[in-house]
Parts: sequence; structure tokens; C-alpha cells
Amino acid sequence: MKALIVEDNALTRLTIRALLEKTGHEVAGEAENGAEAVKVAAELRPDVVFLDIILPGKSGLEILSDLRAENPGLKVVIITAVVQKELDKQLSDKGVSAILHKPFSYEEFKEVIKQLA
Repeated sequence: MKALIVEDNALTRLTIRALLEKTGHEVAGEAENGAEAVKVAAELRPDVVFLDIILPGKSGLEILSDLRAENPGLKVVIITAVVQKELDKQLSDKGVSAILHKPFSYEEFKEVIKQLA
């Protein structure tokens, strides 16, 4: 699985990269903000995008809409520190593949990877 990581926090990007590589997946690229995310996703055509919900410029929800317009079948895993049932429902309604709440464990990450298979 080829992944794109969209996260403004360098440590979180590094952690996700390490976990993806540890579970045998390729990190095709990284982006720190919304404009960069949409551009990089169009160029790299990843299988999955790990997308932070709060980013500089555009929100994760706006980026999700842009990504879906470009590639309706793209798998998207939302990464968020916000734990709200309403937000989780809204994200599920928008067709996200999974939601990973920060801070997350390796076991939680592996469960998300299983959901993507």
C-alpha cells in the first residue's frame, strides 16, 4: 500500500512513517498543509492518505472534499486529537476509511491498517 501523510507536526509525521514502514507499507510522500496535500496527492496517486483534521490553510474536511473530487475511491484515514462523536459521525458520513485518535498506540495503528486491507 502506497501512503501519503498529511500532518503539520513533524514528530507525528515521523511516527506514522515509521509505523507504516514497520508494517510493510510504502510512504510515497508527505505534506504539511492543505494546498501541498492536494498537489502531492494528485502527483503521487497514493492508495491511502493519512490526513490530520487541523492543518494550516485548509481544514482536513476541506482537503477530504478536494481529494474525493480528484479520486472518489481514495482511502482516507483521519488523524485527530479531537474526540467528539458528532465529528466522528460526520467523518464516517463523508466516507473516511478510519479515524485514528491522537495519541494512538501501535496496536491501534495496526487495527487501522487491517481495516484498509
